[in-house]
Amino acid sequence: MTDQEIKIELPGTRDKQVPQRKLDYGTKLKGLLDEYDTCLIVTITNVGSKQIAEMRKDFRGRARFLFGKNTLIRKIIRDYVKETGNAKLMNLMEAVTGNCGFIFTKESCSALRKEIMARKKQCAAKAGTFAPVDVFVPPGPTGMEPTQTAFFQAMNIPTRINRGQIDIEEEVHIIEKGAKVGASEASLLIKLGIKPFYYGIKVQSIYEEGQVIDASVLDITTDQIASSFYSGLRQVAALCFTLNYPTMVNVPHSLLRAYKDTLAFGLELNTYSWGGLDTIKTILENPEAFAAAAAAGGGGGGATGGGAAAAPKEDTPEPDSSVAPAGVFGNDDSSSEESSD
Repeated sequence: MTDQEIKIELPGTRDKQVPQRKLDYGTKLKGLLDEYDTCLIVTITNVGSKQIAEMRKDFRGRARFLFGKNTLIRKIIRDYVKETGNAKLMNLMEAVTGNCGFIFTKESCSALRKEIMARKKQCAAKAGTFAPVDVFVPPGPTGMEPTQTAFFQAMNIPTRINRGQIDIEEEVHIIEKGAKVGASEASLLIKLGIKPFYYGIKVQSIYEEGQVIDASVLDITTDQIASSFYSGLRQVAALCFTLNYPTMVNVPHSLLRAYKDTLAFGLELNTYSWGGLDTIKTILENPEAFAAAAAAGGGGGGATGGGAAAAPKEDTPEPDSSVAPAGVFGNDDSSSEESSD
């Protein structure tokens, strides 16, 4: 007998052979991370492979689509970070959850997101899926034979026989949003030829220069940003005005209020006046003439005399505010004459 060598292999010590397709996938993902700084992180729940293939074709040259297993993607990103030292890519790993994928692009994310979200396909309801919207069955003929009335009765749908077919008498809310679609509901919708759901690629977040932001940020318009900014300015101005603390935002309001107080005080005087105060006195003495002039200038034909007279107290002094300092502080002779009287 010849001696035979006995080899013992412990678990985990055997060399693992990585399939070539995984190596090719890793090379492709690393190449995309080298080439692009921006990508859309999307979910493809209930999206078919044919729909994705059509979108690949339509966006060819503008965007690169990449899908795969989450564990493999995380492994490739970790290896890529070790090779390049780009630790910012670790933020991308937190977004790799669920049935997700990447769309790499060099175009504007906002415009591309709108195009992708608009590409939806109408699909039938499948048993076991969750309804993204409420589903209603409209009243009218169904084209089904009277022998199938038991099917509707089991679902509490009121029907009647009309001209040899089943008619639904009233609209029925058959599936609620967020509820799981049952086999009976799915079968009924298929028989009626109703495809209630629209599925497409949804953009969940955006990776750009090491930061992952929610895709809803792209819905914010410049008007909303400006409105929020002006609202903050008004709040700061109101606070500083209440505290009597001068800042750039509340000093104009403080000057305007001081000028209004000066006008109110000047109306009580008989010997002292200036250009702006003379205008206010003229308006108060003859408000009808001012109302007619305002209406002729496009101020609104339906305004009454009282309403027109009240408005100048707020708006009219502003054009003459530039002469207020000269009248208040420069006419010392008039003030001395009033004190001597």
